Amino acid sequence: MNRNEQFLSLIGLCLRGRNLEVGEEPVEAVARARDARVLLLASDAADNTTRRVRHFAEAGQCVWLRIPFTKQELGQATGRGSAAVVAITDIGLAVAVVRRLAEMDPEKYDEDLAKLELKAKRAAERKSEAAQHEKNLRRGIKRPKKQEVPDAKEVRPADVSGKPSGEKQRRSAGVSDKRAEKAGPRRTAENGGAAKSFAKDDRTGRPFRKSGSRPSKSNRPKPRRKSEERRLGKEGRSRWSPYH
Repeated sequence: MNRNEQFLSLIGLCLRGRNLEVGEEPVEAVARARDARVLLLASDAADNTTRRVRHFAEAGQCVWLRIPFTKQELGQATGRGSAAVVAITDIGLAVAVVRRLAEMDPEKYDEDLAKLELKAKRAAERKSEAAQHEKNLRRGIKRPKKQEVPDAKEVRPADVSGKPSGEKQRRSAGVSDKRAEKAGPRRTAENGGAAKSFAKDDRTGRPFRKSGSRPSKSNRPKPRRKSEERRLGKEGRSRWSPYH
């Protein structure tokens, strides 16, 4: 079996393992979902197909390669009449396929092979970290929390006396003076009590404001309760009542 047959048999292996998508629409779907690892384009594919495959690779952030096989040869390997583009979704199989291409043409495919090998290495590291994390969770081991070290520029020495500095005192004094100017002089009982002047009601003896405004509920005089005869009316009064 020569190298071309080995390559095509490896493509068939990807198809049997359900790690291969054939045709423009399936390839576009897996590329935009970022599940594709490498896109393979037939040597006699049209220019429009080449342009679309380039866009698929950019959208899916994957590698695309033009292989030295025609659409008919690629279709026979995938069980179709012809296939212009295929996508491999497994990183290990993608590295194996590109390695076969690098053996046939090292100058053209060595750089792409190095990229895929680096991706495969990172994927293996992430997989091992995830497995170790699940193992630690089953054992009840948690990751240690990272201690945040404060920045040296943000740390300021605290004042020993606990009093604000001279600049802060001047600022606070200036703010209080401005507030006092806006508020004006306070009016209290010592300077005549002009702000709050109260008088007492003659009937109840409770204080209320003189300034025409309605007194509060607590300072309002309570109304007198009507007598029983006035509440009942004329029909309920006796003839000896002084109200006749």
